[in-house]
Amino acid sequence: MSTQMNGEKGPLGFEVTPDGVAVLTYDLPGETMNTLRPEFTAAFEKAFAEVEQNPDIRAAVLASGKKDFIVGADINMLSSLKSEDDARAMLEKGHDMLLRLAASKKPVVAAVAGQALGGGWEVSLACHGRVASEDAVFSFPEVQLGLLPGANGLQRLADIAGLQVALDHGLTGKKMRAKKAKKIGVVDDVVARPILLETAVAHALKLSKGKGARKAKEKLQARLTKIALEENAIGRKVLFSQARKAFRKKTHGHYPAPEAIVDVLEKHAEEGMAASCKLERELFGRLLHTDVSANLRSIFFATTALKKDPGVDGDVEPRKVEKIAMLGAGLMGAGITYVSIDKGYQVRLKDRDAEGIGRGLKYVHDIVDGRVKKRHIGKGDRIEILSRMSSTTDYSGMANVQLVIEAVFEDLGLKHRILKEVEDNFGEDVIFASNTSSIPIGRIAEAAKRPENVVGMHYFSPVHKMPLLEVIRTEKTRDEVVATAVAVGKRQGKTVIVVNDGVGFYTSRILGPYMNEAAYILTEGAAVEFIDDAMVSWGWPVGPMALIDEVGIDVAAHVGPVMLEAFGERLTPPPTITRLVDDGRKGRKNERGFYRYGSRKKKKKGKEVDETVYAALGLDVPDPKAPPAVSRDEIRERCNLQFINEALHCWGDGILRSARDGDIGAIFGLGFPPFRGGPFRYLDAVGADEVLAKLETYQGRFGARFTPAPALVEHVKRGGRFHG
Repeated sequence: MSTQMNGEKGPLGFEVTPDGVAVLTYDLPGETMNTLRPEFTAAFEKAFAEVEQNPDIRAAVLASGKKDFIVGADINMLSSLKSEDDARAMLEKGHDMLLRLAASKKPVVAAVAGQALGGGWEVSLACHGRVASEDAVFSFPEVQLGLLPGANGLQRLADIAGLQVALDHGLTGKKMRAKKAKKIGVVDDVVARPILLETAVAHALKLSKGKGARKAKEKLQARLTKIALEENAIGRKVLFSQARKAFRKKTHGHYPAPEAIVDVLEKHAEEGMAASCKLERELFGRLLHTDVSANLRSIFFATTALKKDPGVDGDVEPRKVEKIAMLGAGLMGAGITYVSIDKGYQVRLKDRDAEGIGRGLKYVHDIVDGRVKKRHIGKGDRIEILSRMSSTTDYSGMANVQLVIEAVFEDLGLKHRILKEVEDNFGEDVIFASNTSSIPIGRIAEAAKRPENVVGMHYFSPVHKMPLLEVIRTEKTRDEVVATAVAVGKRQGKTVIVVNDGVGFYTSRILGPYMNEAAYILTEGAAVEFIDDAMVSWGWPVGPMALIDEVGIDVAAHVGPVMLEAFGERLTPPPTITRLVDDGRKGRKNERGFYRYGSRKKKKKGKEVDETVYAALGLDVPDPKAPPAVSRDEIRERCNLQFINEALHCWGDGILRSARDGDIGAIFGLGFPPFRGGPFRYLDAVGADEVLAKLETYQGRFGARFTPAPALVEHVKRGGRFHG
């Protein structure tokens, strides 16, 4: 494309084509991604004044000089806003800029490549047209930071695609891909990256001539729905009421941002853009200074820092890994296989027989086929991904493997045998990683000729959905091996924490006392569903009884004695799990647990307690009309205190590298409520002295299992906080 330079160098390049289209290229110096900062507003206002005033310029294109368009506001900048007034003032400047852009008589087209997130999507929506690359992705992730989109993007998306679309994407933060965006009229064209800018310039010229405007064709059913729900006052009332009912059921009132998002869209629908802009500024300023948003942004900063953390101190280069041997084709092994081949690794999947291999291959195929069905990938992508996977029942075809991951049953003798076989069949430099969830890696490495090459890689089920990877190092594991495991996990798309070795590592260890306490409360006469509801309404994604069913009652029964042997009396479990195992209950996997599953369910929707579980435990079925045996508040307090206290035991035992990792592990691996910031941030918020006092009270009632962690006692004496 022929261009001529016009203007000074800065974050916003300015070029004019021979046909009179100004190309404004946003390219933040020294950054890998474009974020919205005050310098963008200043540069844009200057450039846009030239566009408006120059008679030789007929239209403009806003493009990016990076891989992605604009990935939202600079989160550090948001943290620097010290008051609600500061936030409102910043938004007002942004609103004025985008309102001026939207009102321009000269058309502006956004050329969107890659990600357009948050404010980036909002800027593109203020333009008169949008052309996207085939890999373009749009989303409003603000709700995940406890905020709402602050640059009128919700309103503009509603005007273009309807209130339901705006509510859906505003409340969930889910992604809209380029093809879907074109289908519903959010973008005008989707093209390959190499011709994106050229197509956007051509589209801008068409718009300048009064041509090229496009509106998506609505299907009849969609049109009727819009008429019924969006284009009359009664329908809109129903729509907003349903939206509030749905998110309140999920958030239990803990997250204020969804409420604000609905309020802004409702104001826009009833009173227009100006009124909704004013409300948006007020609510954004208020949300920014809530503890919820502060905690959610702390998670963002922590995960960003972990992306750059090699997992070891010093300058250590990870080994290059391109081929992985996966030993064990069960749910974990197959899941690890999928996340590996999806990110470009070659994987050789091994199991003991053809039947096991078949189940593993089917599991992987089902995940990939599901992505094709949802149109997240094409059929060609499917073939390419699956071509990176092969299978075997022996060690053939594993030459040049750099990393072996085992995911066999939790049996030390079996893992020793597998480790010896690997050392006999692979080169001396091969890394052996165990996906065990409780057995110390050091004990597994006792069978190794080269223990320095043994490391733990603890994934969470289902692997393709759970974001955390816990890498475990022993005293003998080489830094280079740890760094390699971390690098592999990052490439697989995981948030990775590194912990030191010990029974249960970090995540399994802190979950144990939490689950134990729920089981004790059950033996005191509390109803299964009452315990779960108490914890879910506090913010956990599932209750502890439902979680035992998901993990597997047999697995919990196996881990319990291991934890008891390692940590003594305070981790003594009640007899509930043993009795359930004796009754043949394994949880969801065999459809016999605390809840009914599959054909044993009487109701079609929702969880249904299997009341025969009480008889198996030697308990009476709780009377729903009687006062609860243990109050809701006490259930929450006892279970959460056990969780937090064990996290402090881990801290004192040197399992954790940082409080940051402790918070991220608890949130991403176990579902600790994100809005509470993790166990260490929660401790800071509540006060360590108050937590200690409560533990001592319960210790007086229940004995050793509530013994305060020595690290907590020391922390209270010393004062201070885990997070500044």
